[in-house]
Amino acid sequence: MRGGILSGGLLAAALALAGCAGEPISVPTSPDAGYNGLGGAGGAGGLGLDGVSGGALGGGTLPGTSISDRVFFTVDQSTLSAEAIGTLNQQIGWLTQNQGQITIEGHADERGTRDYNFQLGSARASAVRNYMVSQGIPDSRISIITFGRERPVATCAEESCFARNRRAVTVVARPGA
Repeated sequence: MRGGILSGGLLAAALALAGCAGEPISVPTSPDAGYNGLGGAGGAGGLGLDGVSGGALGGGTLPGTSISDRVFFTVDQSTLSAEAIGTLNQQIGWLTQNQGQITIEGHADERGTRDYNFQLGSARASAVRNYMVSQGIPDSRISIITFGRERPVATCAEESCFARNRRAVTVVARPGA
């Protein structure tokens, strides 16, 4: 009996450690899922989430442009803000003129459980993907991946860092690259 308990405990520990490997979860999506509407904070007076200007949040740009490659979300939300939709519309304009597969990365801040943040990252990536599809980007060009809280761009226990990590990033792979 004791051997069964010991091996069961070892199995449980191995499964728990496997769940902490830090690997992203790819999530299949459906074009019928919607993009969560236009709720959320931001956009007023040129300010981003929680009153921080979009430029202060930092980030990259689409290749050869000044168009931000990321949009940001409020706490525990996957709803696209007016500011996020403005950025996505710029991205979509560029994406319609340029080829390449598109990967939308979903990210979360460090608060909450690992599983919760993977789901939230997936929901954020899906919201971006679904909006792009609704605006004419072919579904076949887009895939999503969620990293949850596993790839922070800022690490501190302050809102300024949390805000930078609540994001979806558009990554474009050029054909032949």
